[in-house]
Amino acid sequence: MTASYFTPDDDALALLTLNELRAVEARAAAALPPHTLMARAGEAAANYLLDALARDPDAATLPVWIAAGPGNNGGDALVVAERLHRAGVAVRVSMPSEVKPDDARWALDAARAARVTIESEPPASFDGLGWLVDGMFGIGLTRALDGVFANIAVRMSRRGRESGRVLALDVPSGLDSDTGTPVGGGDAVRATVTMTFIGAKPGLVTAQGRDLCGTLHVATLDVEPLAAPSVVLNATSLFRAHLPPRDYATNKGTFGTLAVVGGDTGMCGAPILAARMALYGGAGKVHVAFLGEGGPPYDPPHPELMLHHVDGFALDKMDALAIGCGMGKSDRAKKVLADVLKLDMPKLLDADALNLVAEDDALAREVAARGQAGDPCILTPHPLEAARLLQTDARSVQADRIVAARQLSARYAAVAVLKGSGTVIASPDGRVAVNPTGNAGLATGGTGDVLGGLIGALLAQKLPAHEAALAGVYLHGLAAQTLTAEGTGPAGLTAGELAPQVRKLINRRFYADSV
Repeated sequence: MTASYFTPDDDALALLTLNELRAVEARAAAALPPHTLMARAGEAAANYLLDALARDPDAATLPVWIAAGPGNNGGDALVVAERLHRAGVAVRVSMPSEVKPDDARWALDAARAARVTIESEPPASFDGLGWLVDGMFGIGLTRALDGVFANIAVRMSRRGRESGRVLALDVPSGLDSDTGTPVGGGDAVRATVTMTFIGAKPGLVTAQGRDLCGTLHVATLDVEPLAAPSVVLNATSLFRAHLPPRDYATNKGTFGTLAVVGGDTGMCGAPILAARMALYGGAGKVHVAFLGEGGPPYDPPHPELMLHHVDGFALDKMDALAIGCGMGKSDRAKKVLADVLKLDMPKLLDADALNLVAEDDALAREVAARGQAGDPCILTPHPLEAARLLQTDARSVQADRIVAARQLSARYAAVAVLKGSGTVIASPDGRVAVNPTGNAGLATGGTGDVLGGLIGALLAQKLPAHEAALAGVYLHGLAAQTLTAEGTGPAGLTAGELAPQVRKLINRRFYADSV
């Protein structure tokens, strides 16, 4: 049995949906003696707690309190209690409703035989307790937490925010393991650590799941992994091989020419931010084509950028285009977008380009036609832009981000990058990835423009659309995390600060062996 904490450097990790988990569990259970999976799950969590207690003398002197629900998650919790008790750790269990499934009854009998203290009511206060363990409900919960379980969830979450030491078993109770949203719009436990079993789940790494699960560990329980999961965690192994070599005999033409198209009058900053990132992202040459008047003749911090008015500029000579930053939604913007969509090169659409597509059926058909012809655009909407593209509302998009990203990809035959906590990347061929990098430092103006410039630079360097999106999102988020670790974020991190950090990451991680 292994337990691993995954970091952004790991290989792509399978994110198992509820249906996939049920199938894997059934296959494993049929090949093992009764109760094996529950015993392994409880032992993995107990071992984590024993290690944590050994590292934390203050907590080691306090009882561990465990909330056990009525199902198999409660059974896992009872195994944890029995293992800790036998290891000499003071344990108290609260079980408001006695467990019902056969596996969980086996665990209850073992806990009682070991003389674990089991009570029906939770304590009035968590004062004087060390670690709290959430074993109320796991995957497959179909309705919002209520009654005593909702009350426990609220109290555990408050404790987690104030002083930590809250461990969730499999998933934080109340969290939908597929979507990352609280079931039924109810309460969910906010854990410090989640020990999830067999495999990671999509809902732990997107939407509210990233905040609710805390630090995530995976205990595989020695179960054979799923050969072809429908969703994976984004990782460098998915795109590393597509990055261009930096040989001696290369030149600026080797790494492509990108044009950033946008910037109506008074909105020139967005395309310049995107273009600066494209430079730092490795594109050989970067142009900006402004739609409006009054654009600067050059960019003083980066005179390497070539700035033009879109009229008369040869967009058809570019290797890739990123269009939409500060573009506006005028009739002129619509015509420029329509003309760009007819050009035969990789394209990224962001911001107002997405809003124009959402409002104009002819543009939408052109985007889809490009994809159906084998030249998919990359669309990078935030949830509200995604809602417009899908003719729904942002709440519906956020309710199931993976489904929404798939719908976007299918409707527009495009690579959809649904931005947000746990950005989802979906492609027309069915590939779906959730990105593990990024933090609240990205919640500031201009970071979306910067992401568009980075992905555009990767397109110019001949990365396929799906891999360009994966690499751009991964590096963009990791830059924010790295800067935050150095004290530059999350509060006050600016979009422009991401570009130099992305350059460092690219060179250190992918070109460190270059001479």
